[in-house]
Amino acid sequence: MKITDVLSSDPEVVSGAVVFKGTRVPVDALFENMADGMSVEEFVDNFPTVERHQVEAVLQILANEVKRHFPRAA
Repeated sequence: MKITDVLSSDPEVVSGAVVFKGTRVPVDALFENMADGMSVEEFVDNFPTVERHQVEAVLQILANEVKRHFPRAA
């Protein structure tokens, strides 16, 4: 899955912030809420326009990027 499948940015939507595609919910809201201890399930419950698969996709893409930039030492 590509990041553009689940996220978008448009100057006309939330001043161009990166949002979950099809919503007005900034992806920053996910990271801020998770940093405060919110679970994925709680996030989806609190932001009903965001689908669980979108959150899971963003987290998987982020995990893949971390692995790509910091491969395991042999």
